[in-house]
Amino acid sequence: MAIPPSASSAAGSAAAPAPGAGATFSPLYQQIKRLLTRSLQEGEWKPGELIPSEIELAARYKVSQGTVRKAIDALAAENLLVRRQGRGTFVATHHEARAQFRFLRLVSENGAPVHPESRFLDCKRVRAPSDIARQLELKAGDAVVVVRRLLLIEERPTILDEIWLHGALFKGLTAERLAEYKGPMYGLFESEFGVRMIQATEKLRAVAADADTAHLLAVAPGAPLLSVERVSLTYGDRPVEVRRGLYVTFRHYYENELG
Repeated sequence: MAIPPSASSAAGSAAAPAPGAGATFSPLYQQIKRLLTRSLQEGEWKPGELIPSEIELAARYKVSQGTVRKAIDALAAENLLVRRQGRGTFVATHHEARAQFRFLRLVSENGAPVHPESRFLDCKRVRAPSDIARQLELKAGDAVVVVRRLLLIEERPTILDEIWLHGALFKGLTAERLAEYKGPMYGLFESEFGVRMIQATEKLRAVAADADTAHLLAVAPGAPLLSVERVSLTYGDRPVEVRRGLYVTFRHYYENELG
């Protein structure tokens, strides 16, 4: 891959911080990591593509190969890049089996991961209520897309999702498009709308099923459910999705790793 002159000059500035900048100085590999992240964000390397080798990147940024390796290791730990033995380093994609349900923390009672089936209920474009607008860093009344779907595990309704998406980024998203797409929802967002979910924050609490929810999840009204509210972020810590899920956990655990 040819090395753009602009990238090389940007690397030079990263490799040599300005004198007197000690208050804002960060390790060199962190500066290279930011430059690599910028290239990912700007689409220089697409999801699933091979990025240049460590040697090429070291020449591009005028740093040691070890510094580049450390930056790539950090991005791999954040699931932005994937190392493949003997093949090189690739941009991570939601189309990979291991990443299709990256933020779904539900596991069976024996600890095995689950593989849900999606059933879309509706998809419409509306004006953002104030709480959704605040979480998506929009103005109240700005356009958002709201999607409702059921996730079934072993043909049992298990999760009822209400998904609010940044309207400007998801123009053209319809129920028909969701139903026709054969693959994970985040894969659709990535390949057709150019939005990759990088990280998320979640809040959990216990709630009781109301009548409508109980009907959809095939539980008794008042049955205990786990409420999971997630805000998903893309590059630059930009919020692009608010997801409110109601989980039936009679046969599953919500598993997370701490530390």
